[in-house]
Amino acid sequence: MSDVHPQAFSQPPFADFLGFKVTHVSADRVTAELAMRPELSNRFSIMHGGAVMALADNCGGTAASANLKEGQSTTTIESKTNFFAAIPIGDVAKAECTALHKGRTTMVWQTRITRNDGKLCALVTQTQLVLNPKK
Repeated sequence: MSDVHPQAFSQPPFADFLGFKVTHVSADRVTAELAMRPELSNRFSIMHGGAVMALADNCGGTAASANLKEGQSTTTIESKTNFFAAIPIGDVAKAECTALHKGRTTMVWQTRITRNDGKLCALVTQTQLVLNPKK
């Protein structure tokens, strides 16, 4: 995949800690999964909203990284989440992140989080700032 910056394939320790499994990386799309286990639940035995948001943020960061030039990095500067359905213990959160805008200084990514039955659980829109190397 010559169109993808190599750093997009390297996941941060936080992603490994939570158990994200990145299943696809390209310049226009990233997919990942997160198995719902008790450690990720809220007090109602469903996936904690923070875990859902972390999965989406990691996908957006990976997608932005796939589009960077040598020496650049990225950081999230805005994120908005709408929650629609719960993800119960034993299910899998499936994330698909696609580009809404890929500019020189910012990129906007939308991540759809679904569960095994295909039901939409969350929709996350985030803005990534492209950081140029310090001189």
